[in-house]
Formats: sequence, C-alpha cells, structure tokens
Amino acid sequence: MTIQRIQGVEPITEDDAFLEKVLEHAHIPSLMCALVHITGDADLIRGDIRPEISFFGDEQGNITEDDQAKIRALALEALKKLRDGAKLPPPPSQATVSEMVDFIVGRELSGDYGEFLHSELSLNGEDPYKPQGLDRIDDATKQDFKVLVIGGGMSGLLAGIRLQEAGIPFEIVERHQDVGGTWYQNTYPGCRVDSPNHIYSYSFRPTDWPKYYSPQNVLREYFDQVAVEHGLKRHTRFGTEVTEARFDEDTATWEVRVKTHDGHTETLRANAVISAVGQLNRPKWPDIPGQDRFQGISFHSTEWEHEHDLSGKKVIVIGTGASAFQFAPEVAKEAARVTIFQRTPPWMAPVPTYHDDVPEEMHWLLNHVPYYVKWYRFAMFWNAAEGILFAVQRDPAWGNQNNAISAENDELRQVLTDWIVELCEGDEELAAKSIPSYPPGAKRILFDNGNWIRALKRDNVDLITDPIAEITETGVVTESGARYDADVLIYGTGFQASRFLWPMKITGRGGVDLQEHWDGDPRAYLGVTIPNFPNLFLCYGPNTNIVVNGSIIFFSECEVRYILGCIRELMQRGDAALDVKQSVHDAYNKRIDEANLNMAWGAANVPTWYKNAKGRVTQNWPFSLVEFWKQTREPNPDDFEFIGPGQSAKQAASGG
Repeated sequence: MTIQRIQGVEPITEDDAFLEKVLEHAHIPSLMCALVHITGDADLIRGDIRPEISFFGDEQGNITEDDQAKIRALALEALKKLRDGAKLPPPPSQATVSEMVDFIVGRELSGDYGEFLHSELSLNGEDPYKPQGLDRIDDATKQDFKVLVIGGGMSGLLAGIRLQEAGIPFEIVERHQDVGGTWYQNTYPGCRVDSPNHIYSYSFRPTDWPKYYSPQNVLREYFDQVAVEHGLKRHTRFGTEVTEARFDEDTATWEVRVKTHDGHTETLRANAVISAVGQLNRPKWPDIPGQDRFQGISFHSTEWEHEHDLSGKKVIVIGTGASAFQFAPEVAKEAARVTIFQRTPPWMAPVPTYHDDVPEEMHWLLNHVPYYVKWYRFAMFWNAAEGILFAVQRDPAWGNQNNAISAENDELRQVLTDWIVELCEGDEELAAKSIPSYPPGAKRILFDNGNWIRALKRDNVDLITDPIAEITETGVVTESGARYDADVLIYGTGFQASRFLWPMKITGRGGVDLQEHWDGDPRAYLGVTIPNFPNLFLCYGPNTNIVVNGSIIFFSECEVRYILGCIRELMQRGDAALDVKQSVHDAYNKRIDEANLNMAWGAANVPTWYKNAKGRVTQNWPFSLVEFWKQTREPNPDDFEFIGPGQSAKQAASGG
C-alpha cells in the first residue's frame, strides 16, 4: 500500500454529476467554512445553520438533512464556477477567521485561543511549529554543536528534521533495524492508531490517509516515507542501543555509550542529547505466581510471535487494555477458544468509522476543494482535543464521585453506558461486566465501532472477571479455584510507562544517577528538562501524555520547537549548556500535581498506568492544549542556569 500526500488544491475538471456525488460525502461544517473562502460570503456561517457539538454525536453537528442539502447546493454552484474559471476572492480577515473558528467548534472561544488556533489552522501554508531565530546564528557556531537523538520513532524523526532544517549536526541512534518506533515494534493483529488519522500526522506533512484510523503497517510506511524524504536514514545508526550517558562536567558535553546488536560498543560525544525513546516500548509483565511454569506458547503483545498459527488453538488473553482491545477480536476469528481475563473494563466511545476506509469522494474533497482540508483537519483536532476536556474536569461540589466527577462527566458516562447496553442487546451479564464503575476519563477512553462487544458475544469467547490466582503448566487458576487450560497465553498487560529512559543509565552533574534521583517518581520541567542534567532534553517526558485531548504528535511538535529554542539561546549567548533551576522545576511540578488531582485520572481510585507505584500521576498533561502550546513556544532564559564555554558545571554552580 502506498499512502499519498495531500497535494493541495488540484484543478476541478469533473462534470456536475460527479460534483453532486462527492458532495454527499462532505463534512458540512468544514464545507461551510471552505465556502467562505471560495465565495467571500461570511454570512454563510452567520445564519441559522450551525453545528451543535455533542459527546460522540452526529458527525455533521446535528445539522438537519434539509439544511445539509442547502449547503451542498451552494457548494455545487461554487465548485462549478471554480471549474469554469472563477478566481478565489481575497482571503477572509483575521476577525472573520475567528468567527469561523467559533462556528466550527460550536461555541465562542476566549481570546487565549486566538493565536494558537490561527497557527494550527495555517491557512496561508505557514509552518506553525518551525523553530524561530536559528537562521540568525552563523554556520560555524552551528557546526560546532552536535546533537545526539535517541530513538528513530515519531519524535526522533521530528527532531532530526528540525535540526537538519536549522543546519545543526545530529545523529540518531535507533535500537531497531528501521525507523517507526512504536509502529515498528508493535505488530500485533489489529494494531492501529486511536487518534483520528488526519490529526495524527506532522503539521508540515499532511497525508491522504486510506483509513480514518489507519493500521500499524500504514503508519509505519508514513514515518518511513518521511525519513526517506528528509534523508534521515543516513544520519541514523540502526541496530544500536544507548546503554549509558554521562555528563562530562569539565567539557560540559555528554559522553554516550552505545552497543550494537552484535556486541560492539562505542562512546560518542555530543553537546546535547534529545531522548525520543517514548513510553510504550518496554513490556510490563504482571506479577502473577507461576508465570515461568506454563508449558505452552506465551508472549507479550508488544513482542508478538507471528510464527505461531493460532487457528484451532485455545488462547488465554490476560488484560483488556488498549492493545488487547485491538488484538483479541482478531485472535477470536482464528482460535478455537479465547478466554479473556479482565481486571478493569475500559470505557468505549462510539466511533462508527473506526475500521472504515476513507471513501474516494472524501479523498477528492480533501485534494480539490480550496481550504476544505484545513477546516476538516481543524474540526478533527478540536473534537478530539479541547472539545471534550471540560467533561473530565472534577467539580468539587459534585456529590458521589465514584462513578462521575461532575455533571458533564456524568452526562458523558450515561452516553457511553447507553451505547454499551445497546451493543449487548439484552445480555445483562455481559453489560454488567463491560460497564466500568469509574468515571470516564480515569483511564483512556478507547474508540470502537462495536467490534469489542461483538467479539465478546462470539460463541468461542469467554470474558472472565474472576481474578487470577496463579499460572500453571497448562493454563490459569482463578481465586475461586476455576481452571482454564490453554495452548497459548498472550499478555496484553501494557508497558513500563513510568520507567522513563529505562534501562539506560544516565548520570548528570555531581554524579547524580537519573533513576536514583527520580526514585520511581519521574518529573521534568515542561516534561522536557531535569535539574542537574544540562542539555538533556526529553520528548514525551513526564506529564506530557494525553487522555482525551488530541494527538501526541502535537505535543512532540511543541517540545521539539522548545528544545531548538533552548539550543538557539545557548548559541546566541555563546554558552555551552543550560540547566533548569530546581526552584522553577519544583514550582511547575507542584502545579501539575494539583491540577491532575482535579482531573478524572487523578481523582478516581482505579488502577491505571497513568499513576506510578506511589499513586502519583506521572504521565498526563492536566491542562488545555493551548496552555502547552504557549508554555513551550519560547524558552525563558530566567528558567535556567547557563554554563559558559570552557567553564565546568562545577565552576558554574559555585559562580566561578
């Protein structure tokens, strides 16, 4: 399969009947905004036809069929004129664009969102996340500064692209044999993205995705294409793993120890290190007695063993998290019997298009209708991001907080509950097992089109909620004493998410070991920098994960822009390294912790990988996207201690 770039506005040559046909597939709110650009008539979005945004509601914003037909008729006439030679009018003013933003999100937004959302729209083709000011740094200064990037997944490739654009030497170290990160590693059946694909792509590299939520092989191909287009593979050491990194206080540089798969070791030196290793790549095994006793086939979902034919086999699946949610229904199509052990059921959101191909008519609209792709991507961005954030915020005045934490959260709970009950079709036992007893948002809400419940209803599938007591030579024994035999045991038990940068040994100023410093409780300023670890920058660091609001690519683009801003600041000052102040770091994390306690994932008492062993939320960003965008737009020099050239970190600390 070859995935194509969105080519921009291609000429319209098709006849009237074709245009009528494709418009039947249009997202009407996006089409209305596009029509403002095409016709110059902003009254289109000022009338009575307006979208109403609801929880996982009608994609068309509850615009009536009659009103949809009116908009399609207007669009048909406008597209016919374009085809016949009409030119676009002058672009709408900034004030009008702001009106259009309010229109498509279904409410009037505060002024805080103005610049952020105008940048995200990028109507004039600007690159809103491109680091600024590096073109004012002379080439000699940039050539003397080398950056080592750890990881060739989404964030690592992004860092490489931005460093290359800036003219800063870099090298990527990747432990796998190719790029792609999580999309290279996770190859289990059914693996796919759970953010709308039209926002799960780099802002500067929109793609005409074949599906609304593409599978692993398509996502891997996308990142491979990006790496090839930007020549990143020649900057990458594949099959090479970083084992250790030490900050040299005498030179204010990093010594990085790497090891290839054949055992060769080497020490590299860099002025800065960007960790882009991700969180979801080291498997987490459950603490169940007897795991080593099982005599059949067993493996973790992130290390799927494709050589095994599961047809006709009895399979036990442990876990019902995001991975198991995707692979278990696929396994059930082949295996003789699948027994799924569930500790906590997931909340599911109804997404009818979750497994669907994008229709050819939609591909045409994205590539031919001026500005349609911009507004469609923006609508997806909002609905998957800020649009639902308010429903997972805790209201202290709300009564019983076990099942919901606010009126809006309770409304969301009821919507999701009704959908699960509908899917269960009168099976009360299955509904009781499938409806969570915790507030929506306490764990990641999984997108689905009913595939999970359909799988559970199969004759060859059993959902067991009786806790596992032990694993034996032949299968599983539960606390009630029931025995379940199997030929294959698959662990869908997640990742070592809270063990950031593990198992690397990272040593900072004063010989401080990072893992000992964190003591199982990782923290970083903006999720990017850590006191006593100068010029070590993290992508997807502590408290930069998302539960309901948006695509992780957005966070990475913000982080990489911020990191290059830090490097620019060093170059402009003529300093060798920067180290975030402890007081700045601590104040920031205090604010993060307080805010997380007022979100569903912090307030609810439910097992989740968002929290570490101490019960603290180490993963999640508790605020809006606009706040992260603003905080990471430019580094504040006052946040850092600077280490001059030829000056050891020890001297800097003492003022020498």
